[in-house]
Order: sequence, then structure tokens, then C-alpha cells
Amino acid sequence: MHLKSDPILRIAILDLYEGFENQGMRCINDIILNWGKNNGYTIEYKIFEVRQQLQYPEINDYDVFISSGGPGSPLDSEGTEWDNKYMNWLAAINQWNGSNTCKKYVFFICHSFQLACRYFKVATVCKRKSTSFGVFPIHRIDNGNGEVVFDELKDPFYAVDSRDYQVIEPNHTQLRALGASILAIEKERSHVPYERAVMAIRFNEFMIGTQFHPEADAIGMSMYLQREDKKKNVIDNHGEAKWKSMIEQLQDPDKIRFTYSKVLPNFLSEAVHENSFAETC
Repeated sequence: MHLKSDPILRIAILDLYEGFENQGMRCINDIILNWGKNNGYTIEYKIFEVRQQLQYPEINDYDVFISSGGPGSPLDSEGTEWDNKYMNWLAAINQWNGSNTCKKYVFFICHSFQLACRYFKVATVCKRKSTSFGVFPIHRIDNGNGEVVFDELKDPFYAVDSRDYQVIEPNHTQLRALGASILAIEKERSHVPYERAVMAIRFNEFMIGTQFHPEADAIGMSMYLQREDKKKNVIDNHGEAKWKSMIEQLQDPDKIRFTYSKVLPNFLSEAVHENSFAETC
């Protein structure tokens, strides 16, 4: 990491969208470039297409890794070539951090978070009874109150949630063995007899992930959802009330805009700050 003599931060973005149209990659791009501008760093980044092109970054070439959301099942891909390579990449990051002074920081988003939970065996990953789609409150729990990446977030805070799968039934023995912590859970749903899903985990000192989308940009998403084709798709699948609710909540500065401005920027600041103490970075 060239942070002492040269203010450059090298970021690898793992794209798991499998060629599907999305807003996530644009949002991640905007966040990292704005963070660099606001903090005096030049950002050098590269996108790696994981699922179709089997592209994976060399660990030594980058300081920070952000692994995106994506479509489909985080279970059905087990045993496929791209999934095996992803798990091997994760194992290599862990090995690197265990034997090098200069650490590599990783953030997992949504689909990537589910894969990481499967890799670390910290909880059950399973299909939801119905799709979760919208802007929802996320509740911090005790471990999440001291989490630097969640610094300044309220309890609850609000985030975009879009998923057909979930992480439930945490394995507390495995969490303790790893030194991992559950940071947040989904909203309480007293009208249904289902366990509340895990929404964020710090897997170890250098890896953290969220089930929700911290990269979601309120303005961009609002424009996206107001496109006639996207509006029709949301209304057809979730109802007009859901579409109106999302548009309204995306305009609230205390909700999505605030989460967008804090979570990933805090993660980048943490990575830079911690590695600034390592002489070899």
C-alpha cells in the first residue's frame, strides 16, 4: 500500500452481477472516487468480472477489495468454477492477512455477503419465503454500536434491501472461534413467525459485509425507479404502494442518503488508517 510517500489507494472491485443491468457498480465507482477526492488520495481501481469471465484480482496488486451484489442463488453456484475460484480467493486473502504486516481489507455486499457467510460457516444461508425489496430499517445490535464502519449511523438506520435469500440461524460457536461479530439484524416483523435475518457481520478485523446495499445512491436510484420500464416492473412484482414508498424514502436525507455517505466511506477510511501504521505498506 503506497500510503506514506504516495497518496494512492488501489481498489479491486469484484463484479458479481453476471452481466445483468444494475446500479450497484456505478454507485461503488462514485463512492470510491468521491472518497478519494475528499480525502486527498488518487484512486486506482479495476473491475473484475467474476462469474462470466472468471476474473480475480492478484492480492498483492491491491489494498482494498469490494465485492458486489448480484442475481441468483448463493447456494446453487456451489461447486461451479467461478464459485470455487471465489472461495479460493477468499482463503488466499485470509492467508495473506495472517502472514503479512500490510493487511488487505474486504467489503462484501448482498450476494457476496451470503457467499462469505457460507465460506466462514457462521450462519444458515437459505431462500426467503418471499422477496425482500424496498427501503427498510436496519437495527444495530450491541456489537454494531462500536463498529467504526457504522460510525454516525442511527439505530435504526435505513438501507436498500433487495434479495430472495437470507442469512439466519447464526452459529455462535463458529462466530466466537473466528472472532466474528453480528452487527445488525433486519426489522422486526411481529405479524410473521420467521426469524429475523442477519444484516451485517464483521467476519474478522479486516473483512466486513452487509446483506443490504450500502452503496445505493438515493438520487440515482430514484431516477432509475422512475424509468417507465423499471416502474412497471416494480409495480407488477411488488405493487404500486411499494413503488411510491421507495420513491418517497429515497428522497429523505436521513435515510438512504445518510447510509450512502457513511458505510463504504467509513470502510475506506478504516483501511487507510489502520495500514498507515504498517511500515511495509
